[in-house]
Order: sequence, then C-alpha cells, then structure tokens
Amino acid sequence: MVFEHTSVLLEETVGGLNIKPDGIYVDGTLGGGGHAYEVCAQLDSKGRFIGIDQDEAAIEAAGIRLRDFGERVTIVRSNYCDMKLRLQELGIDKVDGIVLDLGVSSYQLDTADRGFSYRVDAPLDMRMDRRQKMTARDIVNDYSEMDLFRIIRDYGEDKFAKNIAKHIAMEREKGPIDTTGQLIEVIKRAIPMKFQKTAGHPAKRTFQAIRIELNRELEVLRENLDGMIELLNPGGRICIITFHSLEDRIVKSIFKRNEDPCTCPSHFPVCVCGNVSKGKVITRKPILPSERELEENSRSKSAKLRIFERI
Repeated sequence: MVFEHTSVLLEETVGGLNIKPDGIYVDGTLGGGGHAYEVCAQLDSKGRFIGIDQDEAAIEAAGIRLRDFGERVTIVRSNYCDMKLRLQELGIDKVDGIVLDLGVSSYQLDTADRGFSYRVDAPLDMRMDRRQKMTARDIVNDYSEMDLFRIIRDYGEDKFAKNIAKHIAMEREKGPIDTTGQLIEVIKRAIPMKFQKTAGHPAKRTFQAIRIELNRELEVLRENLDGMIELLNPGGRICIITFHSLEDRIVKSIFKRNEDPCTCPSHFPVCVCGNVSKGKVITRKPILPSERELEENSRSKSAKLRIFERI
C-alpha cells in the first residue's frame, strides 16, 4: 500500500512557522512529508530541513516526496523525544522552527495489518515504530484489569472504562484476544446499546487509550516539549497539531508556563522567583480547520493548532 496522508491545517501550520529561507526547520512527526514539502519549498540553498519519524513506511514515502530538494533535506528514523540528540549528531544546536503533527496517519489507519483501526479485523498491533517488541495485544492480554481500567479511563476518557476492563479480563480467561475484531466484540458487550447508537463507534475510545499507552504518546509530549522550545532560536516557532483534548491540554499548559513561568504568589508586588519567560503564545485560541477542509478531509474535524514563539 502506498503511504498516503492528507496533511491537516497545512497552510495554517506552514504559515505559522514564519519561515526564513535560510533557516533550519524540523518536523518531528514527518509522516508522508506533506508539511515538510511546503516548508522545503520556501527554503533557499542555505536552508536546511530535518525530518524525523519512527515509522519505516513514513521514512520511505517522505524520502521519495522530498527527493527533489536534495541536500537541503535530512531524514532520520527516530522518535521526536530524541530530537536534541539527533540534531547534535548532525552538528545542529538551534533551529528556527519545529512542527509536530500528533495524529495517526491515514496510512496507519488504512493499512489493516497495522492494527490501528476499529473498522477492519486485523492483528492487535498499533506500534508506530515496528522495531518495538511490545504490541497492543500484550496490553490487552497482560495488563491487570485495574491497569486496563486506568488507561481506558484516563487515555480514552470512556465512562464505561470499568465495565470494558472487566469484560476484557473475563474474555481472555477463555483464550487470548488476538485481533481488533475480537476486542471490538468484547467492548460492544460492555457498553449499553442505547449509547452505541448515539456516541459513535463503541471501540473508538478504548483503541485510542491502548494506542496512547503503547506508544507513550502523552508521556513523550509532556517530557520533551520544554526541551524543544529550548532548541529554538530567538524568533523561532513551534507549531503543534493535536487531535484530542488530552494532547491539547498538555500543549496549552506547557506553552503558557513557558510564556509566564513566574511562581511568585499573586500578592507579591514584584517577581522574586527569577524565572524568565521563554517566549509568547501566538495562538490565544487554537486554530481550527476551515469549513472547506472539514468537507474535504473528515479526519481533520478534531484537529487544533497551537503556536509558540521563542524570544
């Protein structure tokens, strides 16, 4: 299957970077290279682009898509949590812009054997980096009922988390749950029918929760966003696209803290904590897809873009 992915909020993200033709830009979630192509198109011979992704299919697809830009482009197979290290290996200390598109790609969703989709029956996989040994199957079959409840509650925000975890635990006593289809049937039995008819696909939240847990998505974002802001040159910007409230809250909170890091009590007349602002939030409210984009790409409907500029 060809790696295809329609880049969400493309114009808004690339425009939000305020690209300098001779600047250095990083895409930490390269995907098929949609955002990357538009960034590279604005760079001159002195500009440089580094694309990072942990998915081998994305690396291959982006390499083809960006090949006309020649030596301006460097593609690295890695997780964006290692961005600083990978840049140091390339002799780069600071950059002028960073993009993160935190969604699952259309390719990953539409390739059945990747196990991300609840719309086709496939092995329970969900690994963004297939070099990783642990899969979604391991979580479903090996996590305790309490841990399953915790991740479905916290990462799926599903009000039926307790019952779903209970049903999974009961089902796997009969034999392992190996496929997405098996897991979907278990989830359906755990959710009252009246909610299944009105609240979208019953497995959506549980699949999201398992994927987030397996790929450490929130952990990686929370632990590395401050460091990425530190990588920016003065005037450099970081643009982040999120697809659910858990990610968006993390980005909003960390951006706000970097803009106003003062920890002094509100009644203090002057700041004495010594914490200095790293920059400013450009997007007081997140940028949302246009009506036209929503019509052309239904998967953009939950996307939000937030932008931070270093000072």
